[in-house]
Amino acid sequence: MKRIIRKAFTLLSVYYAYMVEYRAELILWVLSGSLPIILMGVWIQAAQGGQFGLSPVDFARYFITVFIVKQLTVVWVIWDFEREVVEGKLSPKLLQPLDPVWHHVAGHISERFARLTFAFLLVGLFFILYPQAFWLPSLSRFLLFILAVVLAFALRFTIQYTFAMFAFWTERASALENFWLLFYLFLSGLIAPLEVFPEPVQKIVMFTPFPYLIDFPASLLVGLPVDIGRGFASMVGWILVFLGANRFLWRAGLKRYSGMGA
Repeated sequence: MKRIIRKAFTLLSVYYAYMVEYRAELILWVLSGSLPIILMGVWIQAAQGGQFGLSPVDFARYFITVFIVKQLTVVWVIWDFEREVVEGKLSPKLLQPLDPVWHHVAGHISERFARLTFAFLLVGLFFILYPQAFWLPSLSRFLLFILAVVLAFALRFTIQYTFAMFAFWTERASALENFWLLFYLFLSGLIAPLEVFPEPVQKIVMFTPFPYLIDFPASLLVGLPVDIGRGFASMVGWILVFLGANRFLWRAGLKRYSGMGA
């Protein structure tokens, strides 16, 4: 156990040092995820003249939470893995006594800590400019939110890493992610809370992994009605589904990998 903890700490330290070398780039990455803040203004205006079941303050709280969730769950592993396979850079990692996925996991986790300062500065600025939206969730809601965000990140990472396995068969595995992104934008709660969707659409979407990536964690913290038990069970279930598919594709892909370009 001590060896595992020491290896994990070393990986995280190395990747954290690597991430903080690019502070200006980190700020740009944080700002590139500010779409929820833009959409917030649109929905606040719409709520003032329409009937959506949510007040302007509810929309403000929801979208600032979506911004936080998005900052904590952003994933880019498919582009890194695709480049490693195409350029042959995966070969030296296969010689190490460590599954290559842990390099990507460490990089993502380290990047979270590096970007948190910039993200929370934006959140603080938002509440200064719009103080009526400030609220303090209960401790139980906050702890459930933390757990939901961790699972949302694990689910998002597992899904994208599974798509990345297709890099063994095609040089453009990232095209799958771009196609997936179309559904992710509209069905995850990024564009609008699922609460404003027609009820039949909500029931169908809940059988997909999309709402558990953003809407479920955000609704938990804000206090919108959600089925907590079903939400967490669905997240774990989808993680296991994609994890199984990932391991199958990994074993099959390694048989095809030739390391060309290494």
